[in-house]
Amino acid sequence: MADIANSYPENVKGKFYVDNQCIDCDLCRETAPTCFTRNDDGGYSYVFKQPENEEEEKQSKEAMEGCPVEAIGNNGP
Repeated sequence: MADIANSYPENVKGKFYVDNQCIDCDLCRETAPTCFTRNDDGGYSYVFKQPENEEEEKQSKEAMEGCPVEAIGNNGP
């Protein structure tokens, strides 16, 4: 389970975030490309934009549920 205390500083403020358990598998970037991107130097994903519509929200939730190491968290309602 993702832990906000261990989230990457690049995550934009909001409900979704990626923490330091990320193994750079690319699933979130493929599932929700408008919200997740990669830190090339560190080799991990992070949230560069919070979902702004229903489709992005759905994709971000799907990415969170599919994350093999549960590195994506959701602190929102």
